[in-house]
Amino acid sequence: MKRVIFAFPGELDTPTGGYIYDRRIIEGLQRLGWQVELLSLGPGFPYPSQHTRDEAAKRLQAVAPETLIVIDGLASGVLPEAIAACAKTHPVIALVHHPLAYEAGLSLDQATAFLESETQALRHVAQVIVTGPATARDLVQSFDVDPKSVEVVCPGTARAPQAQGSGSETLRLLSVGSVIPRKGFDVLLAALAPLADLPWTLSIAGDLSRDDRAPVQLKQDIARFGFEARVHLLGVVDDAQLEALYREADVFVLASLFEGYGMAYAEALARGLPVIGTTGGAIPDTVPSGAGLLVPPGDVQSLSQALRSLIEDPALRAHLSQGARKAAALQPTWEESAARFGELLSRHAILTR
Repeated sequence: MKRVIFAFPGELDTPTGGYIYDRRIIEGLQRLGWQVELLSLGPGFPYPSQHTRDEAAKRLQAVAPETLIVIDGLASGVLPEAIAACAKTHPVIALVHHPLAYEAGLSLDQATAFLESETQALRHVAQVIVTGPATARDLVQSFDVDPKSVEVVCPGTARAPQAQGSGSETLRLLSVGSVIPRKGFDVLLAALAPLADLPWTLSIAGDLSRDDRAPVQLKQDIARFGFEARVHLLGVVDDAQLEALYREADVFVLASLFEGYGMAYAEALARGLPVIGTTGGAIPDTVPSGAGLLVPPGDVQSLSQALRSLIEDPALRAHLSQGARKAAALQPTWEESAARFGELLSRHAILTR
């Protein structure tokens, strides 16, 4: 049996795309016969306390020598010394969803510190697995990573039934993502402000606890624009609720400033929803031109124009819906993604009884 330690920050059931990816890959590896042991590296990442850093280093060093370790990039990127020490006795694979330095809302000093820290950590790993080709390009170009050491394993997407839509003249816009600066909800609300005369509602499903300021600003924007009856903050929803939201939506919109892949976009495509997004990071790799309208990140006017086009033009929505289904058919399943992940791990794993 092949054995791997999967190390991650915080709690594995955290409701974000990165953790969903981790969970699905772990489940897939287990179905393929891998012995996967979970190792939490503690809370507070990517801003862990010194105590958490020290404890994380101890936990990694406690793993039996030569055992394969996969470390989620949310942790590995800020533990360069621990990674360097661990890599001396273990094959270490870094799983990078997107570079920490590219998170929105960082000061120049914070971004620089993340860039230096993650660059240093990645020098010591045996392999880097990323969730999209854009992240691979970023790591090679800006983080001094050898292109030969980087492999792409895109998230899987479950095949899903066609969305039915609202069935009314008032279009239901759906946005799925944690309320953090990078997701651009402030941009989205500003873009919707000139469209108050059009028939639409917006539902936002995503964690409201991951950032102190972004949810407060979003609620203030809703009140400022008088959208209390039109914009619904749902917080974290369960799988059944999320499926119902996709089923009843007419358009998916997410104004992310940057994405390493964009799982929510892929989920929308799988349901044949026309998509409005941005060109930030890997989003153009996920959403082809025939499936959605992409605008520059942070461009309120262009986003507003895209929203108006889809709200007012049912023929355009139908055209993009067809493109979305075609794009979704080309996406890997979670079983395929886990199998590819396992192939990469097999290069470094040691068989155990």
